[in-house]
Amino acid sequence: MNRKTLLVGALLAALPTAALAEGFSWNATLASDYIYRGIDQNDDQPALQLGLDYGFANGFYVGAWGSNVDFGDGTDTEIDTFIGWAGDLGDTTSLDVQLVRYNYLNEPSGTDYAYNELIGKLGVGENLTFTLGYTNDYLNADETSLYYGAAGSWGFATDYTFNAGVGYTTIGGALDNYLDYSVGVSREFGPATVSLSYVGTDGSAEDNFGDDLTEDKLLLTIGFGG
Repeated sequence: MNRKTLLVGALLAALPTAALAEGFSWNATLASDYIYRGIDQNDDQPALQLGLDYGFANGFYVGAWGSNVDFGDGTDTEIDTFIGWAGDLGDTTSLDVQLVRYNYLNEPSGTDYAYNELIGKLGVGENLTFTLGYTNDYLNADETSLYYGAAGSWGFATDYTFNAGVGYTTIGGALDNYLDYSVGVSREFGPATVSLSYVGTDGSAEDNFGDDLTEDKLLLTIGFGG
């Protein structure tokens, strides 16, 4: 944790001053399931997800996000806490760097899944985002993992947005590196944004986590924010 915190501090100190509004923001999502980087976190059950953060005028922010989960061992809640910086690097590029702590509640006795991840997101133009995530303690198993992601959103037919993304996760030790992907369409209906996506993974993910957690599926989400 100390080495990661120092790394985040060094990165943020080198960044230009951001011009972001100060204050609270929130988000709430109803989802048909909770899928994270292609892996089912809630056993094909609906998920309620809530987030709250506070942004400072210089671009720094802190916050928390939570969801119900079902790992089949009693673990039933994920609460992520994070600190970061976000701002523009130029007219067409932006950067978001954050340190996330993944926390889990009601884990079985002797089990601790909590771990930290350093995540950087580079926005290019109005449509593309590239993500790099690093942890040296994936799922608190003392394994190094890197996540590489690319995602895009494009408006069409006036009211609709086409969304697509692909990610690649490397994991040290006995687990295989694997690919995840998603394609979908979203639309705003008043204060709500409704999205329907097709998500899936390659065979290596199935080898790691089993067919039940990695099968391709449709994911419906209804999101609100303010």
